[in-house]
Amino acid sequence: MKHGVAFRKFSRTSSHRMLMLRNLVTSLLNHEQIKTTLPKARDTARLAEKMITLGKRGTACSTTRVRAFCLDTNAVKKLTGPLAERYRDRPGGYTRIHKFGNRPGDNAPNAILELVDNPRDLRFAITSRAL
Repeated sequence: MKHGVAFRKFSRTSSHRMLMLRNLVTSLLNHEQIKTTLPKARDTARLAEKMITLGKRGTACSTTRVRAFCLDTNAVKKLTGPLAERYRDRPGGYTRIHKFGNRPGDNAPNAILELVDNPRDLRFAITSRAL
């Protein structure tokens, strides 16, 4: 049974694993779209949802927690500013994962993790191509 097991181990130490996930979340907040493997994208999406929810609150305590988690001050400013306004009325579901094939070297499943309603939204691009 997997009671109480929250994240995957990724064959890394706990400090390396958490730093990797913090780096992925920071990159997602800065660029609004990242390409990674599918398991990393799933764990990163969970943490990114929590950070966006904290950024939406706008209190001093939540801003301090976001600052402690993110590795870049630009990501914190973006999260508490434009992203908080963009997702003000959305109750959750800020990220989307698109699967796209396997990596050539080790055949690991690739995925694109993106924020919903961003300027380079893949779902909007796919829909506009279809029309």
